[in-house]
Amino acid sequence: MAKTPSFLPYNPKLKAIARRLRNNMTPAEIVLWQHLKGKQMAGYDFDRQKPIDEYIVDFYCKRLKLAIEVDGSSHDSEESQTQDRYRQSRLESFGIRFLRFQNNEVRHETEAVLSTIRAWISSHSVS
Repeated sequence: MAKTPSFLPYNPKLKAIARRLRNNMTPAEIVLWQHLKGKQMAGYDFDRQKPIDEYIVDFYCKRLKLAIEVDGSSHDSEESQTQDRYRQSRLESFGIRFLRFQNNEVRHETEAVLSTIRAWISSHSVS
């Protein structure tokens, strides 16, 4: 099995874009961020709109190497889904794992989403 790098590549040109995204989060991202920020999720620190490689993930926990994506209708097209699969595969090659939720899930089934995240963390937590 190939060893994943201990550091994640980063494109500094994405910093300004990430900042803009943090200042213009979707309603679903805002809802989820209210439960992830400040180590509220099982004591783990999450960043929002985190640049990694040539991409920006919605939420990222460095310690767990976990990216959480909140997908809206812009991800529904075949082309977008193909791009998402490529992007996710690329980031997984760095050892990053993913949880994906739909906007409507986060907004209308928040507790179920939070339970899914907690369960994932419980079964993958690092000491």
